[in-house]
Amino acid sequence: MSSLDLLSIGEVARATGKAASAIRYYEEIGLLPEPERVSGRRRYPPEVVRTLAVIETAQRAGLNLPEVRLLLESSPGDSAAIERLREVAERKLPELAALIERTELVRGWLEAAARCDCPTLDDCPLFDEDRLPPLSAARSS
Repeated sequence: MSSLDLLSIGEVARATGKAASAIRYYEEIGLLPEPERVSGRRRYPPEVVRTLAVIETAQRAGLNLPEVRLLLESSPGDSAAIERLREVAERKLPELAALIERTELVRGWLEAAARCDCPTLDDCPLFDEDRLPPLSAARSS
């Protein structure tokens, strides 16, 4: 690949919507390989755009950066990578289900609070222990 085919960090940032600082951070922690340097400036192969799309999609799906790294460490044609993705997804699904359940509880409480016409908080049944969402739900949101 010639240096003419390589992208500057600004071009990568524009193509992906990622800040240059995020791209440098991903290099620093090993999610992206260290780029070539041309006249001291970072130059990236076009494939980095796809890698950044994978990172963003994985993060949106709730994967943390070490989990993303595990996926990215696979080599082309690595059938074990799909198995690793499946294992991460199977582990994340119950976590997500619990988060959704807690969020629904909090939403129900907030909807009731929005309709509340109690004269004081002391008179409001929303603050009775059995009506409050679990403390962990409030901290998760």
